[in-house]
Amino acid sequence: MTPGRSSERPAPEPDPTADQATKDAMSNATTVSPAHSASTASTLITNIAALVTNDPSLGDGTPLGLIQGAAVVIEGDRIAWTGDQSKAPATDNRVDAGGRAVLPGFVDSHSHLVFAGDRTQEFNARMSGRPYSAGGIRTTVAATRAATDEELEANLTRYLAEALRQGTTTFETKSGYGLTTEDESRALRVASRHTAEVTYLGAHIVAPEFAQDPAAYVALVTGEMLDACAPYARWIDVFCEKGAFDGDQARAILTAGTARGLHPRIHANQLSYGPGVRLAVELDAASADHCTHLTEEDIDALANSRTVATLLPGAEFSTRAEWPNARRLLDAGVTVALSTDCNPGSSFTSSVPFCVALAVRDMGMTPDEAVWSATAGGAAALRRTDIGRLTPGAYADLMLLDAPSHVHLAYRPGVPLVTGVWRRGERVL
Repeated sequence: MTPGRSSERPAPEPDPTADQATKDAMSNATTVSPAHSASTASTLITNIAALVTNDPSLGDGTPLGLIQGAAVVIEGDRIAWTGDQSKAPATDNRVDAGGRAVLPGFVDSHSHLVFAGDRTQEFNARMSGRPYSAGGIRTTVAATRAATDEELEANLTRYLAEALRQGTTTFETKSGYGLTTEDESRALRVASRHTAEVTYLGAHIVAPEFAQDPAAYVALVTGEMLDACAPYARWIDVFCEKGAFDGDQARAILTAGTARGLHPRIHANQLSYGPGVRLAVELDAASADHCTHLTEEDIDALANSRTVATLLPGAEFSTRAEWPNARRLLDAGVTVALSTDCNPGSSFTSSVPFCVALAVRDMGMTPDEAVWSATAGGAAALRRTDIGRLTPGAYADLMLLDAPSHVHLAYRPGVPLVTGVWRRGERVL
């Protein structure tokens, strides 16, 4: 498992607006020294039972780079030192982890958080036997178009605060619920105020107004809409699937985005076998997301590329669909990420710990592999090397678990184990 090699635009993200529950949540660990500004102070976190660094050279030689009896030093917004607590340098502040585990913050590299409304009735019907299809997206499109900017941003910050409480310190999010030039661009404007990892997904489905003329919609997505959206986005995405966009349409959309300086990623092979994965590899997409229905050729292509296979078990849980076979991908040498796919239709969860537990229980991953994929794997899917790991020079994004080991994330599913979060060196939970 090797993270992506490039580190493009590693811009810091502003802290999400926390709701009162987030502001009130306090860790059991104790800060001993007076507080200092994160821009000047150094903090030692000591008495860590197990530290996940995601650097084999710093720890036990496994991909997680585990260090037992560890300590971490934060200086400003970066990790300055990790190692055996007996060798820790002096610092301004000191935090006693109380024999708990410390991990990198989760990197949620696939979410859809700019939307309005919900699809409770659709979920209820699906749990009563109706199959999932791409068409339900239109319900959210109607609600999102009707919402104000303020309503969209309030919804976004609500779910960001919810994710932060569960250890997510970096997130990607997409447009895709507006499907007009105005609504797609405003969704990206809202998102860009909260993360550098913004994805233009005008090609989520064909807009209802263009149902009889999908070619005209592709022309809009690759023309006027792209022009309006590109200034706010880093990535371009497309839902390459029956009921959405075929391989030729997807290639045209991603190629147009690349010409405007956006980097490709793709919803691929979720509901059926198709060309999405191989198209992702052909275009050097950062990630191919879902990857449920794969041929041996698809897997070989991923294994011999920089493209990360991002698995989204919340979608399979919420649609009762076939689980992706993570074991098959990992054994072939594919780099795998885990993400929530948080959206109101097919995966309405912001909980990466929940997805870790699902991946271990139902997708053939070990607890070590699932934790790596939700941290360093997510960073690889964003082609970042400054997050998803606790190594000197990386951002000080980390979480404290009320457990002695990262394995408890799968061992104790559904239990709120995250008791402390640092983001860019500041304690935010």
